[in-house]
Amino acid sequence: MAAEPLVLGIESSCDETGVAFVRGTTLVGDALASSVDEHARFGGVVPEVASRAHLEAMIPMLERASADAGHRLADVDAVAVTSGPGLAGALMVGVAAAKALALCLDKPLYGVNHLAAHVCADVLDHGPLPEPTVALLVSGGHTNLLVARDIATDVEELGGTIDDAAGEAYDKVARVLGLPYPGGPHIDRAAREGDPAAIAFPRGLTARHDMERHRYDYSFSGLKTAVVRWVEARERAGESVPVADVAASFSMAVADVLTRKALLACSELGIRDLQIGGGVTANSQLRALAEERCAAAGVSLRVPRPRLCTDNGAMVAALGAQMVMRGLPASDLALPADSSMPVEQLRAS
Repeated sequence: MAAEPLVLGIESSCDETGVAFVRGTTLVGDALASSVDEHARFGGVVPEVASRAHLEAMIPMLERASADAGHRLADVDAVAVTSGPGLAGALMVGVAAAKALALCLDKPLYGVNHLAAHVCADVLDHGPLPEPTVALLVSGGHTNLLVARDIATDVEELGGTIDDAAGEAYDKVARVLGLPYPGGPHIDRAAREGDPAAIAFPRGLTARHDMERHRYDYSFSGLKTAVVRWVEARERAGESVPVADVAASFSMAVADVLTRKALLACSELGIRDLQIGGGVTANSQLRALAEERCAAAGVSLRVPRPRLCTDNGAMVAALGAQMVMRGLPASDLALPADSSMPVEQLRAS
């Protein structure tokens, strides 16, 4: 096997079908299909629709990624696939495809953790992760604060959301404001014309008594409810809703809590590197506030390019490559699609 293995990565945990080729820490080819438009009329991801979309997209994405990389499938040294967490049916499509490829090509198979893969995506842009690194993952289905001591073998969850993920809150607030699904990009655009200090929306789990029990945890359900009630009160009073101000104030509340707790973890653990990933990192207020606060605290901030922040095959291949280069054993061909796979379990056995 080459010093830098060529790994094929497959991602199908939600509504993106991602396939990519990574050699060591270099992305050499990828392809991505999204079924987001099929879910838009429902206002959220429909698991059965997502699963069928993965079935339809898998072979075309394999062919497209192979052509983009200039490699045949037989050229790979290993196959990596998201084993969990995610939607059970969607995961099964990717896991079944990866098993078939590994068996037919006689290559080792690595079932990897979706959350750890998001962190590992950063190596494709910025090289090896400092050890340790605090990682903040913010997406439609996940909001987690992690510490990665070794991205292939040692990742610990410091905290997570106890109700809605940040991305879910964006979708629900967008619906209240009459903005399309998915809500994140539309709220971000509206917020650019608004005043982030116009409305004092609550910051969940930041009161003293909450910090004692949920120091590194997040909660966005109360914030979402506060926005809904504020908008409904304006409408009952016959007043227009300042969409831009609501969007900006809501986004700032989310970014404030996310970055505040992430920097708190850096300070209390004595870690000088923070990595942010997940689709919500495309939010301009979150990026700006993270840059400002990291600079003030003397913390180095790493954020992958937007395409690597959303679900994609490259992040899966990148984590698989790290495991291969460390000589970790491959997963068994009987590996499951584990919808509740804990982040500490980086590799399916």
